[in-house]
Parts: sequence; C-alpha cells; structure tokens
Amino acid sequence: MSATRLPRISVVTPSYNQSPFLEETINSVISQNYPDLEYVIIDGGSTDGSVEIIRKYQDHLAYWVSEPDEGQYDAINKGFLKTTGTVMAWLNSDDKHTPWALEVVGEIFGSLPQVNWLTTMYPLIWNERGCATVCVRQDQLSRAGFFRGLAIPTVHGPPYPSETIQQESTFWRRSLWESAGGCVDASLQLAGDFDLWARFYKNADLYGVGTPLGGYRAHDGQKTASRFQDYIEEARDVLVRHGGRYQAKRNASRRSAFLSWLSAVVDHRSRIGPPAARTRRCVHTGREGGWVVS
Repeated sequence: MSATRLPRISVVTPSYNQSPFLEETINSVISQNYPDLEYVIIDGGSTDGSVEIIRKYQDHLAYWVSEPDEGQYDAINKGFLKTTGTVMAWLNSDDKHTPWALEVVGEIFGSLPQVNWLTTMYPLIWNERGCATVCVRQDQLSRAGFFRGLAIPTVHGPPYPSETIQQESTFWRRSLWESAGGCVDASLQLAGDFDLWARFYKNADLYGVGTPLGGYRAHDGQKTASRFQDYIEEARDVLVRHGGRYQAKRNASRRSAFLSWLSAVVDHRSRIGPPAARTRRCVHTGREGGWVVS
C-alpha cells in the first residue's frame, strides 16, 4: 500500500510526573516513522523532569503543553481537541506501542472502510524495564459479552478476562468518536476507557487483529493496578448505566451461563444490537496491502 493511502493517525499522551517511563513511551510512537502521524502530549504540570524530556522531542510533536489540568481524562480530551486525524488513540505516559503498530493500523483503516474501531487479539504487558512479559490470546470480543460484564476483571482472576479490550492497543475512526459523544467521560476516575467502549459498541462492531499493537506497563506506581478494586467497581457502575448486566459468579454452570447470555440478548437487542457470532478479524493475505475481514 502506498503511503498516500494511509490515514492520518492522531495519538494523545496524557502525562504527569512519569519521567522514568515517558521517553520510552514517546519513542515507541515516533520511532515508527509513520508518514502521517499527529502526536500530542498534554502534561499536567510535571515537576520531575518530564517537561525537559518533552522538549527534547518537540520537533516530532504536533502540539504539547505543560499546565495544571483536571486529571487524566481531562488531559486526553484537551489533547484530542488539538488533533485532526482520521484515526485516533491515546497512549498513557508509562505504556508503549509495538514498533509496527501504526503501520498495521494505518493499512487496516486505509483499506477496510467497514472497520470503525480496532483492537489486538494479543494484548501485551510490559514490566517496569519495558520488556514484554505477558501476551494473552483473546479468543472472543463481542458486544453481547461486553454488556454481560465479561470485559470486567476480577480481583483474583487472570491479568485479562476473556473479553477485555486493551486501551493501549485500541484505535478508532474520528467519525465513531464524534457519534459516541466526542469525549472521554472526565467525571470518571479509572474506567473512562470502559465507558468509551460501551458507547462505541452502541454505534459499531469491534474488529480484532492477530498482531500485538501495544501494552500497559506493570509497575508499582501504575494507577489502575494500585486501585484495582476501585476500577472494578467503577466499571460495574458504568456497565449498568449503559444497560448492561454484571455476571458476578463466573463459575456458573454452562446452562446458567447460556441462560444469562440468552437473557442479555433478549433484554438488550433493541438497545445494543444483536451480538456477532464471532469476533470479526482483520487478516493479512501476505500480499502488499492485502488486509481482509475474516
């Protein structure tokens, strides 16, 4: 595929006092040399040397600012207001994209107009040193499962439940962003991404790709990890607000699980649409620009 067909991708990084990781995050984006990248960093007034790191790379940025804000989601919304790209994503200042992510994403969105949002089927977890230590296969990502609460982790469960959508590996079209409200809910503390996915699902199907696109960094200062129970509770509240139903007992019998699924379909079909029989996947044929939906 020629570079002229690749869409502009806008990536926003919200940051506050993450200097140990910020430079690696920035390099994971700009080192890909994607031909039409619009990269924005919104710093919340860091005092740990982050501003000096941002200045080092300012020639690669479409916009940056360091000033007090109302938190992570406020910063993300501020950042996206400065962007114009057809495809959008945010990457937190301690996380990373894979080196091929933007090319894969650009080719898929450039060649498959039916894809309005996209995520990986192989989410990564980086350790504190930036090494990939976990890669979990996601076999199914469905609207019905999401609204049954299958994307919400449990305290004692695996790092990713069966239908988790990894924020660091998710990209979407601006048209979908605008139809879903054009913002992240800044009143939320932790589950703003989960709320955004709920709104996206009401407007479009999610597509998966069997290529790792990014991952979050597990470290002692990671906000969601340190407030994991709070995240779970906030995500449950978001789910209910959007008409979903949280299935508390994950060890129910197959019959009970089927009845729960059937109930979700009947109760929410008019609101969230019928579930896909399987995850729609973007697959490369092995030829130049050869992405198809499987």
